[in-house]
Parts: sequence; C-alpha cells; structure tokens
Amino acid sequence: MLKLYSYFRSSAAYRVRIALGLKGLAYDTIPVHLLKDGGQQHASAYRQANPQGLVPALQLADDGPVLAQSLAIIEYLDETQAGPALLPADALGRARVRALAQMVACDIHPLNNLRVLKYLKHELGVADTQKDAWYAHWVALGLQPVEDSLARSSDTGRFCHGDSPGLADCCLVPQVFNAQRFNCALDAYPTITRIVAACEQLPAFQQAAPGVQPDAE
Repeated sequence: MLKLYSYFRSSAAYRVRIALGLKGLAYDTIPVHLLKDGGQQHASAYRQANPQGLVPALQLADDGPVLAQSLAIIEYLDETQAGPALLPADALGRARVRALAQMVACDIHPLNNLRVLKYLKHELGVADTQKDAWYAHWVALGLQPVEDSLARSSDTGRFCHGDSPGLADCCLVPQVFNAQRFNCALDAYPTITRIVAACEQLPAFQQAAPGVQPDAE
C-alpha cells in the first residue's frame, strides 16, 4: 500500500492527493502536522524518510523507497501507473502543461508557503497585515500570467489542457484554494475560476480537498 506523508492544508500534498485520485490509487495517509510539536516535519524520524523535511513524501511500499517533491511524485505516478494520463502524449503538449504547473509550483507557491510566512512574521517581525499583503501580491503577480496563458491558448479546454484534468490542474486547484483562504480577489481570473469549478465537480478533486482529510481541523 502506498503511504502518503501529508498535511491537510499543504498545497503540495494536495496536488499529490489529486493525482492519486485521478489515477484511482489507494493509499494510507500519514499525517505530518506542520505546526504541532514545533513542526512534526522536523522530527528525526521523518527526516530519515525525507531529508528536506517537507511534505509530501510518498512511500511506495512498506520499507520501500520514499519519493519527495510533488511534481516529481506526480510524474512518477504518471509514468508507472495505469489510469488517465496526467501529461499529454506529444512533446509540445507536455512542455505546455509542465510550464503551467511550474508557474504555480515554482513561482507562486515558494514565496507563500508556511515556512516563508512564519519567517516573515517571527524572524523579521512583519505584521499580519503586511504578511497578508505579501501573500496577495505574489498570488496576483503569479496568477495573472497563468490566466493569460490559459485564456490565449486554443489548447485550453474544459481543463488546463484539453478536456481531461492533468498535472497543471493538480497544481492550480490547491493554489486557488489557498488564495481563497487568504481572501485574495480572483475576479481578474475568469478562465482559472472556470477551470477550477470544473475540477471541483470531479470525485478525485473532492476527495483530495483539505476539509475532508483525516487530519483536517
């Protein structure tokens, strides 16, 4: 049985939960609370599994190898598991989907994840209003080019690429969830909003949502 080290609010773990659902793969959730006990991701036992001390991590079997980094995990699942493809068959399509995914996972998320926000507040003494302004600034700066890329391309369909959800959708939905949680305005992103709404109608996305995870608070 696959084991997913996860935190219910982690957008990176959320991506992998969606991908597992799209592939129809069963897994056990191993909660790693990012705030309790000083951050359970820092515990030596977890660092043995994932030296980076981040979630998610996916253990392939009991005492089996452990994979880290959400995009690497999702591409591994796509390459090794049956089920709907999460990347297009053609090289240009794969490049487009990877670019969309990386615009979220590499350009927006790293500036707004929990450890950055904690550093701003606790180490630099940034006020909550300033921290929230930081968050909103990078969300807006990051989502606008995603919106433009989606809106201008004939490859965009019901989902980010065509009419089947894939890697880019796995990344986009958690980022929008986080933006909504931080009260970021989304009116400027109608294509993104439409795609996310389509995704949220699917069981794989519904079952991956933070609020229904076993460690949800």
